[in-house]
Amino acid sequence: MSTRTLISPATLARPKGKAVYWTVFAVVVAGFTLAFLGPLYWLVSSGFKDTQEVIQTPPTLVPKSFTPDSYSRAWDVMDLSSLLFNTLYYAFGALAFQLVLDVAAAYSLSKLRPVLGKAILGMMLATLMIPATVLVVPQYLTVLDVPLVERNLLNSPWVIWLPSVTNAFNIFLLKRFFDSIPQELLDAASMDGAGPLRTLWSIVLPISRPILGVVSIFAVVGVWKDFLWPMLTLPDPAKQTLNVGIYSLTNGVPVNVLIAALTIASIPTLLIFLVFQRNIMSGLTAGGLKG
Repeated sequence: MSTRTLISPATLARPKGKAVYWTVFAVVVAGFTLAFLGPLYWLVSSGFKDTQEVIQTPPTLVPKSFTPDSYSRAWDVMDLSSLLFNTLYYAFGALAFQLVLDVAAAYSLSKLRPVLGKAILGMMLATLMIPATVLVVPQYLTVLDVPLVERNLLNSPWVIWLPSVTNAFNIFLLKRFFDSIPQELLDAASMDGAGPLRTLWSIVLPISRPILGVVSIFAVVGVWKDFLWPMLTLPDPAKQTLNVGIYSLTNGVPVNVLIAALTIASIPTLLIFLVFQRNIMSGLTAGGLKG
């Protein structure tokens, strides 16, 4: 069977059809490139401008007054090293908890088949339909006085780590991948005397490296880009994340220095995407087909 495309091979073989096709293709690619890279270029280039050039109208495409010291000033004045350390600490702590607890939840729902497992999964997925801002108030009241233990988690890493574990989307991704693992592998491990925990550690996890990489990236980026929750639960300036710290220090800081700080804050997530984009796509589609 021939592959169906938007333009037939016969039309594409004609000089006029080929010219129209490549013209439209170039315009579309250039438009999307400009839409995605334009704001990024403005962010980086504005950090090299002085204050007057940043706020002038119309804006300049290329910096006329090249001032690279804005980035060093942003690093020193806004204490980005401490904010960066705090954010990495929270992000990798959330990653560790998600890998342990979310993997355990997904494995039990997929392979151990607990009683009312489908109902539990359905209720977990139903939480994805609720906007995150709706849950801010009940979550804040919960961490303000945790039931049973009666502890206040404000200004502690637990206020970031514990809510991040309840990630229904990551559990669903892991479960879908675990569903695609042939049951024969687990039956063979069981016949060799391996229990559920040993099967998970020796069989399931080595096969699940693609989806574990995707969940890890989502966990780190989720904490990195979050703003509202850390702003409410981490009022101590010494314990704030990068986004909240930059926001709290905006008063009295020149605009070009602020933009330079925002550029520095966005570099790690951009590097993660550029380095692991192939892993992200392969991990998201790895559990799409069963068998």
